[in-house]
Amino acid sequence: MTIDSALFRQVLGHFPTGVTVVTATEADGHPVGFTIGSFTSVSLDPPLVGFLPMSDSARWKAIEATGSFCVNVLGCLQGDLCWQFAKSSVVEPFDGIDWRPSPITGSPILPDAIAWIDCAIEQVVEAGDHQFVMGRVLEMEHAHPDLDPVPLLFYRGKVGRFEA
Repeated sequence: MTIDSALFRQVLGHFPTGVTVVTATEADGHPVGFTIGSFTSVSLDPPLVGFLPMSDSARWKAIEATGSFCVNVLGCLQGDLCWQFAKSSVVEPFDGIDWRPSPITGSPILPDAIAWIDCAIEQVVEAGDHQFVMGRVLEMEHAHPDLDPVPLLFYRGKVGRFEA
């Protein structure tokens, strides 16, 4: 049985996902990152998270070479930031962004992210035209509970907000 790739994307597009930007700092100090919606928690013990980049992504290869990454969870007002890091045509997505280094790996933490998770790459598994990257959580933080942040969601090719 063959599954039509356009139908596959259309059907799976009906599953909303949170929006993250995965970042790292290359050996020369240059920041690298890309938008990813396929992010998930994997394990509590040990603390592992995962995401699925395209196998041929140049930005993913640059992050993989560092051995670490930081996941930045975007809030509902960060739609422009989502697309800035999603488009490969944007050569320097960090231009104009005042990021700070994460405490353990030095990977970029984006301003106003509603949470960040600093990780060491634990394992990379081939998964079709993607790779499943598992990261061991080294440090993390979320927005202050009094702020009640609203996440940015990706649904049917668009980004928007969620409110309970």
